[in-house]
Amino acid sequence: MLSVILQASAVSAGDFSGPVDIGRGRSLYLECRGHGSPTVILEAGALSRADVWSRDKLDPAGSRTMVLPGVAAFTRVCAYDRPGTLLEVDPKLDPNGPLFLPSRSTPVPQPRTARDRVADLHALLTAAKIPGPYVLVGHSAGGLITRLYASIYPDDVVGMVLIDTTPENVWLRFHQALPPAQWNTFEALTVKNQALLDAYPEAEQWWTAPLESDASIRQVREARAHTPMRPIPLFVLVHGIPFAAPFPGWPSGKMEAILSGLHEDLAHMTPDAKLVVAKKSGHDVHQDQPELVIAAIRRVVDAVRDPSTWKADSRKSP
Repeated sequence: MLSVILQASAVSAGDFSGPVDIGRGRSLYLECRGHGSPTVILEAGALSRADVWSRDKLDPAGSRTMVLPGVAAFTRVCAYDRPGTLLEVDPKLDPNGPLFLPSRSTPVPQPRTARDRVADLHALLTAAKIPGPYVLVGHSAGGLITRLYASIYPDDVVGMVLIDTTPENVWLRFHQALPPAQWNTFEALTVKNQALLDAYPEAEQWWTAPLESDASIRQVREARAHTPMRPIPLFVLVHGIPFAAPFPGWPSGKMEAILSGLHEDLAHMTPDAKLVVAKKSGHDVHQDQPELVIAAIRRVVDAVRDPSTWKADSRKSP
């Protein structure tokens, strides 16, 4: 009992990295740094471990400030490994090592829905005694988790940053826009058909992990309909470099227009939300332009601390 109390105290107070017991024989890997309120919670994309917020994949030997240490300079920030996530290892750094490192959290059967992930996050924050209120930051499919969390625990969430997040209607809109043959190919690619991926390697970035199941999409759609987001500071960052065509004949212009419209819709979930296009970024804005993500989080944190800093007319820059 004493060790559990000491661990919870360490997590809530100082720099911490390690497993946190959430009960039922499970632990989740957690990393926290910095001091201050609100606490920023980083929710990575479908496959990514917590490292994605602190490791520079593009320039490992460089000196860029990545998101987690950058945010730790002005408030408390935490990231964690969801079960089923992984870390891609650069073979140049370790030619004889593994290509991927698994999640540092207790494995659980897959697939899991957004609601399952929300339950895990809430159990983690409770067990680790991470003080609220929270600013939630979600990348890609992680945005489904942050949005559903804010719907289920609205009193705990005071701000949000969505980084090229997955809109709940994206697959429906793609289905409507694509000819049947193209949709069938795309749908096969998104469930990781290895033969198709070998033929169309560019489709890898379109692959959605089990998190983005029909159930997850439905959960977020229903939550938005029944529990609209409170008028909290919301910053939406989107990619400026188009997705690679997953296969020949892909109507990139049409699909990018659909994504743009859906991201605009996300930016209307709250009054005075900010929408910024990261012109030099692909889908992984937090890796391509981490300074933009840090600045967006700073804007939201500042707005939580002093609402007068959140101006409706400043939608063009963090």
